[in-house]
Amino acid sequence: MLQINTALLSFGMSGQVFHAPFLHVHNGFQFSAVWQRSKSTWQQRYTGVKVYHTLNELLQDATIELVVVNTPNVTHYSYAKAALLAGKHVLVEKPFTVTSAEGEELISLAKEQKKMLSVYHNRRYDSDFKAVQEILRNGLLGLIIEAEFHYDRFKPELSLKTHKELAQKGTGALYDLGSHIIDQALRLFGRPLALFADIRTVRPFSKTDDNFDLLLYYPNLRVHLKCSYLVREALPAYILHGQKGSFIKAKTDVQETALQAGRLPDSEDWGKEPEEERGLLHTEMNGTIIKEFVTSPDGSYTEFYDGIYNAIKEGTPPLVTAEEGLEVVRIIEAAFVSNAEKRVVLM
Repeated sequence: MLQINTALLSFGMSGQVFHAPFLHVHNGFQFSAVWQRSKSTWQQRYTGVKVYHTLNELLQDATIELVVVNTPNVTHYSYAKAALLAGKHVLVEKPFTVTSAEGEELISLAKEQKKMLSVYHNRRYDSDFKAVQEILRNGLLGLIIEAEFHYDRFKPELSLKTHKELAQKGTGALYDLGSHIIDQALRLFGRPLALFADIRTVRPFSKTDDNFDLLLYYPNLRVHLKCSYLVREALPAYILHGQKGSFIKAKTDVQETALQAGRLPDSEDWGKEPEEERGLLHTEMNGTIIKEFVTSPDGSYTEFYDGIYNAIKEGTPPLVTAEEGLEVVRIIEAAFVSNAEKRVVLM
């Protein structure tokens, strides 16, 4: 297997937890370089990684094929553009860009440069969401009429990462956590006809949004997407009701916790949920009422990187296309318009 030399533009939480471990264990990638301004935190685990102190130096390295733009949201557009112009394939952390105009420009540029461009919507490969997908794929609830997704936390304190707390476009819960559940809703149900949004700031001293409720309108379906940083006792992450039954699932994917603890994603039990975290299915099949707990498929962010490898080496579309990342940004933009004007916005 020919390896893809890959560079990270940051080695903060995203680089340490969500990218470097997979680049390290995946046979198709070589974690080759990192743009690091000061600390050399990666050298404790990853040997042979080059360090560049400027972006231009990194982009001038002809051996680097793939650049992962995992820097603050407001920089995604400019850094991804620079990498594409340097002839690199590009993977951008979510959200894709801060504005849809930026995303459209990057998509056009990637086509001109004949380079792969993808967005890291890794939560598609959480065990809990994979369980939801499997339930719907098998038609176990009948026609879905209502769904509610939560991504809640209890974080009354402000982030130590000051760039996340600045009152500017690209910061706040809707761009940060909202990107995940918006992408999941679009994955399951497609683009809504319209939306209504209530976006708030509820923590003392916060300058960014930290509470939102989006209502997505479909012809026969309503989808609520909710998030708050002041939820000490979390509700289920996924609640779905159909004409035949319901499915309720907590947010229980174990991958992030394992990665933060320093585990590498190469064990046989990787991504396996505890049995007590199974989702509840209550439905009707062939005239029989069924109420049972359902085991989730294993979570696996490695699947995402499998898709990136195939996209670069085989020319297949990545599992998350830049166009799909752009749709998430368009929903976010429409949500802010809806909140400001207190009205339903057509999509």
